[in-house]
Amino acid sequence: MSQSLPDNRAALLVLHAEVRRRRDRAALGGPEYRTACEEIAAIEVQVARIEQPQPAGASKKAGG
Repeated sequence: MSQSLPDNRAALLVLHAEVRRRRDRAALGGPEYRTACEEIAAIEVQVARIEQPQPAGASKKAGG
């Protein structure tokens, strides 16, 4: 993705819905479809990162 992703679940879910609608309008297998699929995957990874429990004593922004 060319832009950084939000760091909160609610904003990610809104973005996820927008990108899914864009994917649904795109031609199956076309470049817009593939780009949207990649963006959806990146959003889902970010949601999973947010939902993953943090080890005790670890900072929320650890590693980057």
